[in-house]
Amino acid sequence: QVQLVESGGGLVQPGGSLRLSCAASGFGLDYYAINWFRQAAGKERERVSCISRSSYGRTYYADSVKGRFTISRNDAKNTVYLQMNSLKPEDTAIYYCATDLSENCRSGVEYNLWGQGTQVTVSS
Repeated sequence: QVQLVESGGGLVQPGGSLRLSCAASGFGLDYYAINWFRQAAGKERERVSCISRSSYGRTYYADSVKGRFTISRNDAKNTVYLQMNSLKPEDTAIYYCATDLSENCRSGVEYNLWGQGTQVTVSS
């Protein structure tokens, strides 16, 4: 079964860190760009970050997370990571990984494959 599975969410205090993982099964994600999205309660979904296939070496970050979040990939483990540092209460959301099965990061496209999401809560 082709799927993406997120993990690593949880409850963390403001200023803390979490590392989210997006693991692919049923296919190899090494050829594809992988995106992280988030959706907070009552708000629109936001594209947070993207990483292209390794040979392109490109990344994208939303202004709201630039300098605090780092996206990376380990193709040998078929996994993409989102390291989140200096977390703020406004980072609280369900985080999803997704791909449009393209090699590079693109916006305004339809994403073919989504994970089920992992909850991140930043609160004291």
